[in-house]
Formats: sequence, C-alpha cells, structure tokens
Amino acid sequence: MCGFSGVFNNSRGSELDTIIQKMNNSIVHRGPDDSGVWVDSAMKLALGHRRLAIVDLTSAGHQPMLSSCNRYVIVFNGEIYNYGELRQALEDEGVAPVWKGHSDTEILLSCLATWGVERTLQASVGMFAFALWDRLEQVLTLARDRVGEKPLYWGWQDDMLLFGSELKVIKACAEFKGNIDRNALALLLRHNCIPAPYSIYKGIQKLRPGHFISLPLTDVDAAKKKISCPYWSVDDAVARGLANPFRGTPEEATDAIEAQLSKSIGQQMLADVPLGAFLSGGVDSSAVVALMQAQSTKPIRTFTIGFDESGFDEAVYAKKVAQHLGTDHTELYVKPSDALDVIPKLASIYCEPFSDSSQIPTYLVSQMAKEQVSVVLSGDGGDEIFGGYNRYLSAKKVWSRMQYLPHFARKFISGSMHSLSPSAWDDVFSFFKPVVPQRMHLVGAGDKVHKLADVLALSDGKAFYHRLNSHWEDPASVVIGSEEPQTLFTDSSKWPETDSFEHWMMAMDTQTYMTDDILVKVDRASMAASLESRVPMLDHRMIELAWRMPLDFKIKDGQGKWLLRQVLYRHVPKELIERPKQGFGIPLDSWLRGPLREWAESLLDERRLRDEGYFHPQLIRKKWQEHLSGRRNWQHHLWDILMFQAWLSEQ
Repeated sequence: MCGFSGVFNNSRGSELDTIIQKMNNSIVHRGPDDSGVWVDSAMKLALGHRRLAIVDLTSAGHQPMLSSCNRYVIVFNGEIYNYGELRQALEDEGVAPVWKGHSDTEILLSCLATWGVERTLQASVGMFAFALWDRLEQVLTLARDRVGEKPLYWGWQDDMLLFGSELKVIKACAEFKGNIDRNALALLLRHNCIPAPYSIYKGIQKLRPGHFISLPLTDVDAAKKKISCPYWSVDDAVARGLANPFRGTPEEATDAIEAQLSKSIGQQMLADVPLGAFLSGGVDSSAVVALMQAQSTKPIRTFTIGFDESGFDEAVYAKKVAQHLGTDHTELYVKPSDALDVIPKLASIYCEPFSDSSQIPTYLVSQMAKEQVSVVLSGDGGDEIFGGYNRYLSAKKVWSRMQYLPHFARKFISGSMHSLSPSAWDDVFSFFKPVVPQRMHLVGAGDKVHKLADVLALSDGKAFYHRLNSHWEDPASVVIGSEEPQTLFTDSSKWPETDSFEHWMMAMDTQTYMTDDILVKVDRASMAASLESRVPMLDHRMIELAWRMPLDFKIKDGQGKWLLRQVLYRHVPKELIERPKQGFGIPLDSWLRGPLREWAESLLDERRLRDEGYFHPQLIRKKWQEHLSGRRNWQHHLWDILMFQAWLSEQ
C-alpha cells in the first residue's frame, strides 16, 4: 500500500525535481517507509512514490521502479495477491528476468513489460492503481483495479497533465487551478460522496474502476482526446453469472463460497509485517475473521470500537465472536470528545468533500489497529454481493405489497406516517418492543418509518431505489448555479440487466455506493493512519462466483446474506450472530444537538453561507432548526453541508 504522484509537460521543466518532491511529500501518510522520484527532463515527465512496505521490505521494492529491460518505469499503489502465480507463469514461459527481490511490484512490472497492459490486468488479482511510462513509445498508461479499491485522480490543466493517488498531490503543484465544480457539489448532496469520474475540481477526474488509459505524450492534442478503456466490469460479471447459474445444492453452494473466500483470504494474509482484521461482530467481518483464524496457527489480532449510546454499540457482539474464535481482541469505546478530535482532520483525510459519517469510527479503528499491525482485512462488500442491505428485503416486503394499494391510499398513509416525528415513532416502537419479535426490533425506527412514508407514493421500483439512496432530493435547488450531471445512478441507458429487482439493486450498489462511498471511506481513513486495508469479499473471483448463485440462496426466509451465513455458521454459533442489522455509524443526530452544535452552527451561519455563495441558505437553515428542535432527524443532509463547509474552510 503506497501512494504516487506525477506531472507532465510543466512549463518549468528544469524544476520538475522540486515540483515532484513537493507533490510526493504531500502524501507521506500513504507511504512513511520510503520515497523516490524519477524525472525524464527531455519529456518533462516526473514520477513520485511513497512506500508503505508490506511485501519485500528491502530496497528491492523501491519505487519508481525501472524494468529489467530499461524500457518501462512504474509507480504502483496496492497489492497483487497472486504475484506468486504470476512469477511462476513468467518462469514457465522462460521470459522471467533475473529477480532482484520478491516484491509484487517487480513481478507486476515484469508482466507488463512482457505481456503488455491488457493481458497483465486480466491476469492480476488485487487492488491497485499504477502509472506506467513506456520510455520507447513515450506512452503513459494509468490503470485502476476492477472495483476501485485504490484511487487514481488525473486531469489536464492546459498542456500540463497531473495525476496521483489523492487530490493532495495535484493541489501541491503550484500551477494547479483549483476551481470548484458546482455540479460535482450537487452530486455530493445527492450521494454524500462524489462519484467517479467526477471530482470536486473542474478538469480533474477519477479514473473509473476496471479501466485503463494510455496517453501518447508526444502528441498532447491526441492525448487529451483519449478515453479510458474497460478491461472488467460488474455488468459483465453479472451477465456471465446469470447466464451460467450454479446448479448445485445449497450445501454445495456453501462449499463453493467457503472455498473461494478461504482462498482469497489466504492470499490476502500474505505480508511481511504484522496483520489483523476489523471485527464488528456482524456476518461479513465475522466470516472473514473465522476463515482467517482457520488458516492461522496463532490468534488473529482483531479490532473493534463501540459507543456508550444504545443502538450503536456492536462491540459487545464482536467481543463474543472474538472469544469464540480465540482471537487476540482489542476494543475501544468512542466518546463524543473522540469524534470532536477527529473532525478537524476530516477535510485533510478526505482530500475532497466526503460525508459518510461512519468515516469517523473508521478512522478511529484504523488508528487503533495501526498501533499493533500494518495490514488489516475487512468484511466490506458482503452486503452488495450477497444481498445484505435492508432495502433488498424491503423490495419484497414493502414495494411488491405497495403495488396493491391505489395511489391515493398510499398518499394518505404516507401523510399519516409523517404526522408523527421520528422521535415520536421511536417512542411508539419502544413501548411495543417487549411484545414484538426480536427480528422487528429496529435501530432508528422513527427515521425508517419516515423513509418508508417518503417512498409510499412512488411510481416504480427504480424510483423506490432512487429515493432510498438520495440524501437531498433536489441538490441543484440547494447548490447555487449547479446542474446535477448524469451518473450511473440517473442514466437509465447504462443500468445493468438482471433477473430481479433485488439483483438490480445489488448490481447498482456495487458500482455506486460501494465504489464511491465505502471504498473511499476505508482507503482514506486507513491510509491516514498508514494502515493497509484489504477487502477479500471484493476479489473479482468472489464477485463472479456470487453472481452465479440464485437469488434465493442470498435472500431467503426474509433474511439477507443467507449463503454467507451458512459459511459462517460452520465456524460461529448462530446465536452469536442473529440480531437486527445496524450500520457502522455514530449517534450523529444527538451529537449535532449536543457536543457538535457550536461547531456546526459556525459552519451553517446564514451570513457565512450567503457570503461564500455556494448554497441557498434558507433551505439549510430550515433543516438545521428542525433538527435542533427534534422534530426531524436531518443528520445526513446536514452532514453533507458541514463536510463541504469544513473542507472549504481549509482551501
């Protein structure tokens, strides 16, 4: 896990070394163990690299790295998990160089030099982003892993090309023009993140997951017209899986999932530094830890955080799972003061505005884990590929039943549900809690009732999904001078084709929420602590196998992730896992009314909003007052605004 930077055709070519050093130093957190630069003065191209040494801790893994044939130079961020297999393939073909070490970078570079970009990308299993310079053809290739675990920003400013692992490296170039893209800001208010290919700055974009682009730098005009090429896509994996469904029994399907997940985890446990895992006590992280422990002769180090506030504390469940599996477990209980300490850092950690509030506990647990290990595995991705989110269940429970009610009846019911505030609904559910089944005990019941009320009158399933996954319903009405651009979320011509509404939502989430929110959150939070995070559920072989499984192996008997649960129950008793699903979040709604109120009020000051000129203040102030009164819980809408405001104050 590392970070890289690059600049081409800067008007001050003689100063490239100074420029790239400054860019490189902006991401020390991504690679505190080593740094290096490479400059081609004739081409006015410079590459920089910061290294977090994980595999081959010697100088043989130093980057930028020159190929044995001296034709290629690479800067690489990530891990190639099947690097041993790739090395063996080169040796079997008789084309392997004399190896200097055993780093995955050296092996990847040898594959690129021998096989070319596309074959190497197809053969590689891992999370990565890289820049490859072909000194002979003078072509720069940028590439990103299949699902977007590792970031890559790039863009042209006149005839200057800037690229790197974070926006920090681009901002560190003195000639960068950081003009804020109001259309991208509208996307932030929709999604609480800015989806690829957009970024908060005009002219700078994110390379799409599963894509690469080759830029002929001898012809800048031609290079500017180049578009990225896909080498893998979720839609293709979905189509192949549905066309070739798994024909075995549920028991055989469980065997297949366990075998592939165990293989993926085994490869991702390879490291020359201490390794551990995040453990929430939920299905996904517990399954990962169980299969890790099954392959280890020593107790796996596990880490979790908890909260004193009821409804947010999963640490007690994680502790029970850890005790059963025999892991070396560490837990940290988070207080509002801990969050307050993190908040001033968020604008720097997330180099563009990002407002998934679980960013705070993710950073705190990463910081805690770094005290003992340099690599952690997490359970992210399980919900998207095995059907774990509540909205997949509600598609059958709610949406299909809603269709039998006339439109006017649904509108009447919706209005009635809105007549009580979320806090009042919480009181209702609390009153009846002792007499209703445990599976109906809901976290944040009042907000869920209001969200259901919002979708009751919608016209179709796609609108249902759209509403459930939108924060501000009309962001362009909030952001002055903006027009919300099309994304996969809104462009129906690019939607995946599936066999069910539930599968459609899973395919959409994999390409939107997971890539642009979850993976961004985990990468930036962990790397801010100089910790490498790995996600075995997102091994593309795991994704492809999961899409071969029929829907009723994923969502069964009113429960999501049925198949993954069967794997887990072979290792952990069912009673330690079965409980209502809750997200990895913080009690943000009450904190905004309490310890965070003064901080939030300063950022949401009406005069300040008007002077800065990005938002229509009245819409924001209305929600802020309703939130403070307790009549509504607008935590997510307000956090979108607050995270932009905090980021803006540091520009």
